[in-house]
Amino acid sequence: MSRPTETRRWVLAKKPAGLPVLSGPDATFRLETVPLPPLQAGQLLCKARYFSNDAGQRGFIESPVPADRYYINTVPLGEPMFAGVIAEVVEAHASVSESHHQLGQLVMSLHMGVWSEYFVLDAAHAQPVVPNGKIAMTHHLGAFGGPGLAAYTGLHYAARIKPDDIVVVSAAAGATGSVAVQIAANLVGCRRVVGIAGGEAKCAWVRSLLSKGNDNGAQHACVDYKSPHFAADLKRATEGGNATVYFDNVGGDVLDTVLGCMARAGRVAVCGAVSTYNNNNAPMALRNWFEIVNRRLTLQGFILLDFADKLPGAVAELGEAAATGRLRLDGASETVVEVGIEGVPAVWLRLYSGLNQGKLVTKLVV
Repeated sequence: MSRPTETRRWVLAKKPAGLPVLSGPDATFRLETVPLPPLQAGQLLCKARYFSNDAGQRGFIESPVPADRYYINTVPLGEPMFAGVIAEVVEAHASVSESHHQLGQLVMSLHMGVWSEYFVLDAAHAQPVVPNGKIAMTHHLGAFGGPGLAAYTGLHYAARIKPDDIVVVSAAAGATGSVAVQIAANLVGCRRVVGIAGGEAKCAWVRSLLSKGNDNGAQHACVDYKSPHFAADLKRATEGGNATVYFDNVGGDVLDTVLGCMARAGRVAVCGAVSTYNNNNAPMALRNWFEIVNRRLTLQGFILLDFADKLPGAVAELGEAAATGRLRLDGASETVVEVGIEGVPAVWLRLYSGLNQGKLVTKLVV
C-alpha cells in the first residue's frame, strides 16, 4: 500500500453550551481533510482501527474548572479531538526501532490518539498490542485500559478497599463501573457489593457479574436509579444505610442519595461526575451534603495517572482475573459500533444517553 498523503479528521469547531451538537451552524465538530506531514525522528504514521469513547472526553472540549487548574490540556479550537486509540503502524521514521514498532503492528495509546483516519504518533506513546485469541483486543481500551485501570486504582488506592467493606458503585453497567463491581466482589471478595444502574435490564446484567468467581453472590445487589423507590431500595441494599465505600462515577442526584446511605467514617472515591458534564455549568445541588460531617466521611478525588507506578501490576492482576473467569469479558461487556469517519462523533454521544452496556468502542472503517 502506498503511503497516504492526506487524512480526514474531526476538529473542535465550537465549544458547546451543553450537550455537544452534531450538525448545523452550532456544530461542535467539523470534518476536514488535511495533508499528512512527513515524519520526524521518533514518530509513527498510524491508521486508526478503534477509538475509545469515554465520558471524560467532554472535559477535553471544555474544562469543568478554570483551564489553568485542569489536570489536562483541553483541545484548542480548530484542532483534532483527543481519544484513546488502537491503530496500525503504516510507516515508521528511520530512528524508530523496528523491533518495537514494525509495519503492520497494532499499537495503543490511551490519550494521545485523535479522531482521524490517519495520524502521527510519537513512538514513545505507542504501546504494542499483542493479540489474544481468547480476549478481544478492544478490551485494551476498556478493562485493561483507562476505564479498568481507573476502577482498580480508585478502589485500591483512593478508597482503600477491604474484604469487610460494603461497597456501592454508580454507573455499574458502564465501562468503569462494570469492572469496579467485579474487582470489589470477585477479586477483593468484599462482603457486599451494590451496583447502581439505569433500568432492570442493566441491573440484571450487573447482578450476573456479581455472581461470578466467589461464594458470596447472594449477598450482592444492583438497584435501579430510575425507580421511584431508588432511595429506599439503596438503603435496604446497604444494610440500612451502612455503605463503607462509594465509588462515584456520576455525581448529582445519585451521589446525593448515596451520601444518605453511608456508614460512619465511610470513604468516597470520586472518579467522575457524568451527570454534570453537559449541564452548562449549572451548580450541583446536594441536599445530603451535611452527611459528610454527620458521618465523618472522607471524599478522595483521583485520576489513574496519580498511581502510574501501580499500573503494570494492575494490568497483570486484571489479566489474570480475566483468564481465570473472575473478571468477565465477553460480548456483553462492550458495545462495538462500526462506522466510517463521518459517524465518529455520533457514536461518542451515545455515552450520554445510556445506550451502551459496558465499554463503548468505535470500530473505524477506512
